[in-house]
Amino acid sequence: MENVASGLPAGAVAAVLKPSEGLPEGSLTVRGYDFDHGLDYHTLLQSYLTTGFQATNFGQAVNEINHMIEAKLTPLGEEQGNHTDLNPYPRHLTGCTIFLGFTSNLISSGIRETIRYLVQHNMVDVLVTTAGGVEEDLIKCLAPTYIGDFSLRGKELRQNGINRIGNLLVPNDNYCKFEDWLMPILDQMVTEQDTEGVKWTPSKLIARLGKEINNPESVYYWAQKNSIPVLSPALTDGSLGDMIFFHSYKKPGLVLDIVEDLRLINTQAIFARKTGMIILGGGLVKHHIANANLMRNGADFSVYINTAQEFDGSDSGARPDEAVSWGKIRMDAKPVKVYADASLVFPLLVAETFAQKSNAFAPEKQNDI
Repeated sequence: MENVASGLPAGAVAAVLKPSEGLPEGSLTVRGYDFDHGLDYHTLLQSYLTTGFQATNFGQAVNEINHMIEAKLTPLGEEQGNHTDLNPYPRHLTGCTIFLGFTSNLISSGIRETIRYLVQHNMVDVLVTTAGGVEEDLIKCLAPTYIGDFSLRGKELRQNGINRIGNLLVPNDNYCKFEDWLMPILDQMVTEQDTEGVKWTPSKLIARLGKEINNPESVYYWAQKNSIPVLSPALTDGSLGDMIFFHSYKKPGLVLDIVEDLRLINTQAIFARKTGMIILGGGLVKHHIANANLMRNGADFSVYINTAQEFDGSDSGARPDEAVSWGKIRMDAKPVKVYADASLVFPLLVAETFAQKSNAFAPEKQNDI
């Protein structure tokens, strides 16, 4: 400021040339990927951390998930890992119980294959999804979903028996095939309930369907094989509910106990050594996982990926810090929210985390539960 010409207004000089104070300790320098160094996708994704904006949030999410994985792979004492009573299907407790939540549209999309990879290779411990997140996986084993366009007109699609999910298309015949496959299974479940005293829950129903589909492309085939519970407290809110409704006229009496499943998910959190939340999307799946972690005074690690905003007060849009206020994320945690479409960023996130350590996880089981 000493070199500024005399006669300038002092107030303007002071305002424009205000001296800086020190930056927060550990501040990173902004720097993006330099393509002059060649094409290296791993290095490119690593550079996101110092790129800024949501790229930096992505880089922070990579670090947060890697912290989850490090904690998960930390060996436990024999008595610490002995909590097989927490799950109706025995599953050994690890250093970090990872909850993965996802909305149904992601199963409709190709993110299904990324989720299936995580479940097949025992990389996550608890799944939470909606009815569509279950049925769309099973339906894809019976008939494909197709790429369409966001601009296709609903009236014309309806007239042709085609359902649109964003820019994806599902022929209504797929749901007819689903009904044909599902009804005999529901018949048998009612019979087992009435003659053997089986008490069904949404998670037990999903495990049964995963076993019956018997297809390694299915998320729920691998979930039941690896004893990973799948919680879906709104299981009737979708095509699966439609089929259960129709079936109730054919062979009434099926009962699904959601309270037993509530105890199941809450105890997964309560007795975990540490917990991590990876939540794709919002709504029920986001809150159901977060509320279970309230039972332990908050998750240790958290990553949200969604496009929702917080200005309307919705839980879907709420930033992680709001969950801290409720005790759903620990006060000393460093949660991350990535404002992005999960179909863009979640495969990249898995590529930089779980896929880098694939050999460290327990191998998938070869026998059904």
